[in-house]
Amino acid sequence: MRFGYGLITCQRPPDDPRSDADLYREAVDRSAAAERAGFDSVWVSEHHFVDDGYMPSLLVMCAAIAQATSTVEIGTGVLLAPLHDPLRLAEDAATVDLISGGRLILGLGAGWRGEEFDVFGVDEGERAARIRETVRVLRGAWGPGSFSLHGTDVNVTPKPARPIPIWLGGFAPGAVRRAGRIADGFLGSSSGTSGIEGFARAKELALEGLAAAGRDPAGFSFALHVPVFVADGGDAWSSVRPYYQYLRWKYGDMAGARGSSTATSPPPMDAASEDQLRATIICGTPDRVVDEIGAFRDALGDDVHFICRSDFPGMPQDMQLELIETLGSRVLPALR
Repeated sequence: MRFGYGLITCQRPPDDPRSDADLYREAVDRSAAAERAGFDSVWVSEHHFVDDGYMPSLLVMCAAIAQATSTVEIGTGVLLAPLHDPLRLAEDAATVDLISGGRLILGLGAGWRGEEFDVFGVDEGERAARIRETVRVLRGAWGPGSFSLHGTDVNVTPKPARPIPIWLGGFAPGAVRRAGRIADGFLGSSSGTSGIEGFARAKELALEGLAAAGRDPAGFSFALHVPVFVADGGDAWSSVRPYYQYLRWKYGDMAGARGSSTATSPPPMDAASEDQLRATIICGTPDRVVDEIGAFRDALGDDVHFICRSDFPGMPQDMQLELIETLGSRVLPALR
């Protein structure tokens, strides 16, 4: 089983005194710490115009992480393909791959925030078509020689260090099948696929897409990001609760917030809401976390790339680094 660390977003909740410059510098430091701890990959995530500064420029960040590391793979989880010009994306991704020595994984998604589509002037109804065209352009741009674009033969240079893996994210059955038809891997989340059983079904759908396209499933990747927090002492849930509550609450808040310039805090939780939230994260002692991640491995197979979503907005850097170290020393070795 392979392990990733993320999703790095550089969000700044309203009670976080750090500057944006602090958050980006510390995020690069955490990426290097994840490499030292034994993670196989580090992942970043994209959104735009969010009042807490959610990271908008993934490949710029990936280049910075590449310079601070030497072996860890660097993934976008996900880059919102419909909002990007495919040709420029091909050039930027190739550049990052060269800087990293062939360590980039390009995870693409269709997006879902109406504000982003409106501001970029993109028709939200064209998302699926834009994903397909983006993958076509990326394949052509990174292939040998020229390819046809808008009726013109185009030779994109430089080429990446190696064919960059393209993984597609998605929740709807059609999106998952599309990953099997045209991509090199599928990237899911425990919330979007309803845990182990949901991701197992997503694997089936992706394999259906592979079969429909006459593609060999050998070499196709399956990845899943799941919230994880581990503590070697004390009450793990009490430690992570405010940061995890903000992470989950903010997705709903940003869905409705348009043009907001001031980040706000989530409302207090009642006991029932807290119980529901607690059920969505792997959290506890190293032994407990090993057992719960092991359940994913046993059900889904040890070929799944398990991404620990352990980068929490607002969490102090020393606490984040301790979490990375504990995952690397007490959890990952027991699961490999």
